[in-house]
Amino acid sequence: MNTIVMGIGNPILTDDGVGIRVAQFIKQEKPHLEIIETCEAGLALLDHMVDCDRLVIIDSIKVAKGKPGELFELEIKDLKPTTDFSMSHGVDLAAAFEVGRGLGFRMPQHVSIYAVNVKDNTNFGEGCTRDIEKKIPFIARQIIRKEKL
Repeated sequence: MNTIVMGIGNPILTDDGVGIRVAQFIKQEKPHLEIIETCEAGLALLDHMVDCDRLVIIDSIKVAKGKPGELFELEIKDLKPTTDFSMSHGVDLAAAFEVGRGLGFRMPQHVSIYAVNVKDNTNFGEGCTRDIEKKIPFIARQIIRKEKL
């Protein structure tokens, strides 16, 4: 089974880069895995997803009542595709999957999405905040264990 682990985020917006940083840690622990680090979104992600059997996505989320570093686990079916593109800068992840399927691309059969609750995703900085940075190894190992990577 061809598995891709994709870390998504902006590495110069403090905690927004946590998906990439967790993916980097997973690569250190599991060097045999195919790891993709990207700041792309929407349809640009199709290039990375097509023709793999299993996709593990790691990204950031900001939940007001959540704790920094809290890990939320989702599946692609939990997301609703955007249907109104007039107010957005592009296509969201769920819509990208729908487009890929609609175009007849071979899309992953199993998709796991891990969203890490962040503290600061608006200020410029090349590192995560201390609260997030110290939890990256724990978050990465949780994903490795849950996904049996």
